[in-house]
Amino acid sequence: MMINLLPDERIDDLERNGYKIIQRKGSFCFGMDAVLLSGFANVREGENVIDLGTGTGIIPILLEAKTLGQHFTGLEIQKESADMAKRSVILNKLEEKIDIVWGDIKEADRIFGKASFSVVTTNPPYMNDLHGIKNPDDKLAIARHEVKCTLDDVVRQAAALLKPKGRLYMVHRPHRLTEIISACRKYHIEPKRIRFVHPYEDKESNMVLIEGFRGGRPMMKVEAPLIVYKSDGTYTDEVLRIYGKI
Repeated sequence: MMINLLPDERIDDLERNGYKIIQRKGSFCFGMDAVLLSGFANVREGENVIDLGTGTGIIPILLEAKTLGQHFTGLEIQKESADMAKRSVILNKLEEKIDIVWGDIKEADRIFGKASFSVVTTNPPYMNDLHGIKNPDDKLAIARHEVKCTLDDVVRQAAALLKPKGRLYMVHRPHRLTEIISACRKYHIEPKRIRFVHPYEDKESNMVLIEGFRGGRPMMKVEAPLIVYKSDGTYTDEVLRIYGKI
């Protein structure tokens, strides 16, 4: 299928089910955090999933490839990114499985209705107003900093969108873990599973993966660390499996 590309756009191979994704040079492209989240999230057969702040749609596309979920939705506030995500869905002939919606996370419950999803995933902006924003209108700043939404906004809307016992999956930075747990409990999402991601075995964690249940009982499991690179700089076998390379 022919897809119109802008001069600065490219098509990248996801090496999953033959799927591809459209990305733009100079804009925020998906990273390892999104891929690791797609491997951490547990989507069961027949479930409906929404990804908050979907960017160019990487997480819905990967989850469609990896799971038996029934339907996937991506919500994105940046029109250019939402447009790329929609064209990637068309490129992969996934229009019946994935919807991309241009809209504000803070209005998600109004857009979709309360208790509409079994699973919410999110790879939200990591940095808050303590981390200095050079240009609040810059596309990369919006993706990386809490310009358009805060951590509290994301968790509040996740709780509103989730069905009872529905699950939230988030990737974030370890230094904000206390805030994340506090926000989850504030909105009655109980953290149930946490996994720290380390670039190397002897390096401190630089990412954390969190699973929370809406209305769950207190009990949290801290899983074994996920190590990204071997000492020689190549990916570990687990990361290769998540990427679908072995």
